[in-house]
Amino acid sequence: MTATNTAAAPVGSAGGPVWLRDQVCEGLRDRIITGRLAPGDRLVERDLAEEFGVSRVPVREAIRILLGEGFLQALSPRRIVVKQLSRQDVENLFDMREALEVLAARRAAERATPEQLRTLGHLLEEAHRATLSGKPERISRANTAFHHHIVELAGNELLATTLESLEGRLRWLFQQIDDPGPLWDEHRALYDAIAAADAEAAADISFRHIRHYREVALRLLFA
Repeated sequence: MTATNTAAAPVGSAGGPVWLRDQVCEGLRDRIITGRLAPGDRLVERDLAEEFGVSRVPVREAIRILLGEGFLQALSPRRIVVKQLSRQDVENLFDMREALEVLAARRAAERATPEQLRTLGHLLEEAHRATLSGKPERISRANTAFHHHIVELAGNELLATTLESLEGRLRWLFQQIDDPGPLWDEHRALYDAIAAADAEAAADISFRHIRHYREVALRLLFA
């Protein structure tokens, strides 16, 4: 008998394939970010497994990840709901953004190559097209991609890893903006400073941008 050598699929901690867990996790995260799952909505493993066409194992693992990311809240071992972010939760997120993204903007201005700047320019153009479309989900994704690339330009792996853990919640915050036009104008100014290799201007624009955005988000969410 000839033995066949087949590679096993990666498995999660509970024995489910990682790609299934990630598929469910991304699907649930998107529903929360776009408002299709609202704060207080309950997640039922059995129903989600049927909806995604998977077993309950990857659903359970995805829920555990989203609990860790702060999207979900366990009211009891059997009752998991979409979390309602408090004012303090939102303030904490902006504190992290202010500390990390201002640094990222400064380092990006110091280190960005011409090729990296071209990519950032393309992302800025896509953000402009998204803004003109008026579609909140598209605007959120485009603006997140712009900020994500600035972090890449900073060339600091620890910084990138720290912000990556916040990315989903930051995308959710991007969707709370009621007038995205000024947001894009600030992104354009930030791009200009980075392209000019003006680290001080890039840091200052990033700081003022995040402070302005904090005020808008808090007004819309808690006024």
